[in-house]
Amino acid sequence: MDEERARFESVYQETYGLITAYAARRCDSPQDAADAVAETYAVAWRRIHDLPDGEEATLWLYGTARKVLANHYRGEVRRQARSVELDTEMADLYGASPDSRVELSAIAQVFRDLSDDDRELLALVAWEGLDRQEIAAVLGLSRNAVRIRLHRARKRFARALAEADVRFTSESRLIPAERQL
Repeated sequence: MDEERARFESVYQETYGLITAYAARRCDSPQDAADAVAETYAVAWRRIHDLPDGEEATLWLYGTARKVLANHYRGEVRRQARSVELDTEMADLYGASPDSRVELSAIAQVFRDLSDDDRELLALVAWEGLDRQEIAAVLGLSRNAVRIRLHRARKRFARALAEADVRFTSESRLIPAERQL
């Protein structure tokens, strides 16, 4: 038991910041993120014999956190509606300029309108900084499947941005088409 506890504590100390950031970027409130992190580590403790060693433990925890969050999101339609309002408000409050407020709001809305799978893939790359092999481990897919799905998700995101009249400028900055001259 002491060996299991020491192993769990070691994994916890090494991964807590990463798993907390992962949950925080996907939850509407810090309390929800804290609940998801707590549940993720509760699962890890209950399944300590299934927890891999080394880097694989981090990826296993990402996968576990993903499942915990998926359970959390079931039946939370009202919560997602509040998130849309909050994202727009935050973009308006913290945007650097009037242009960036419109830009952030449009991009955030397009991102929210993507399928859950596309959002998760793009978030694992952009927010978590994971490579294809790591994403494959988190999602339980082959590296090639991740490559194909990521390519398709990026294309769908680009197409949705274009349909929302958000375009790349010559400075590679996304702005709504109505702001272009």
